[in-house]
Amino acid sequence: MNEHEHYMRMAIENARAMKGQTDPNPLVGSVIVNENRIVGFGAHMKAGEPHAEIHALRMAGEKAQGGTIYVTLEPCSHHGRTGPCAEAIVKAGLKKVVIATLDPNPIVSGRGVEILANAGIEVEIGICEEESRKMNEVFNKFIVTKLPFVTLKSAVTLDGKIATSTSDSKWITSEVARKEVHQLRNEHAGILVGVNTVIKDDPELTARIPNGKNPIRIVLDSSLRIPMDAKVVQDQKAPTWIFTTTNHDAAMKNKFEEAGIKVFVTSGEKHVNLRETLQILGENFVSSLLLEGGGEINAAFMEHHLIDKLVLYVAPKVIGGKMSPSFLEGTGVMKMSEAIEFEDVSFTKVGKDFKFVGYPKYDEEGGQ
Repeated sequence: MNEHEHYMRMAIENARAMKGQTDPNPLVGSVIVNENRIVGFGAHMKAGEPHAEIHALRMAGEKAQGGTIYVTLEPCSHHGRTGPCAEAIVKAGLKKVVIATLDPNPIVSGRGVEILANAGIEVEIGICEEESRKMNEVFNKFIVTKLPFVTLKSAVTLDGKIATSTSDSKWITSEVARKEVHQLRNEHAGILVGVNTVIKDDPELTARIPNGKNPIRIVLDSSLRIPMDAKVVQDQKAPTWIFTTTNHDAAMKNKFEEAGIKVFVTSGEKHVNLRETLQILGENFVSSLLLEGGGEINAAFMEHHLIDKLVLYVAPKVIGGKMSPSFLEGTGVMKMSEAIEFEDVSFTKVGKDFKFVGYPKYDEEGGQ
């Protein structure tokens, strides 16, 4: 590992420490080095607050002059609450800027670098680029498409089951894995399930971790069958949004709205229009979505090529039985050659379970 990689990885760790706090902004970390000493560091902590570079510059003060700043994302060129970070770097008298990745937004990409270069500052781009890009996979999609990054999470047995034939599902995975799932919820802007999950399990869909934040609870309900006494309706621990169809129960819609629940009507007649749901979520700045649905909803999202990432917790046990539900049902593909493959795959051990993470590779764009 060379010097640049060493300091950039420190900046990346600073950024990662804020995961779950900056939505819909990216995770950004920064380190300032002068005469082989770290004189300032920082991370973007929350949307609307100073960027990582500003925190690092404030810490470094006059010691920033003549130094090198490492930043995981191209310094901004627009005027926000603290002004353009690129201009602040110029004003501080830094001699070099090392950047992991350019801003993914094609409208502004390269403008920060241009400000720095025009001021005579040396700029180096691409240090730990892939690591930084992966860290901001949510932001990278949302800023370009205005659609949330969708992660399908499920806990399964070795034979892919999520419950027994009697619908008993507690617990498939270990407590260690379940704690990690709550951290996942904390890191996402929204969590989505189907109405059947609400009816069967009456879940809270909250992130039960210290100082955690709860995601917006999103329920797909084609006819508005959610019981009024369901926790997601009554407990007020987090906002609940319901997406339904044109054939919904109008009286129930009024009841939900009177209870403070948002109800969105999509153009679907029998089924909630999934792509329209994602568009509405994006318009409401929900940049990341954790899908914890049953087999049918999971399959619908996958078949329409709407899943960006799969996180599968696999317990070393089997259930068996044709009537035991799987995490992915639907009609499935007709030929093995049509099976959806995953890339950039990783397997890690979580307690006594295994965690699979992969990214689906679609042959062509799907849609509803």
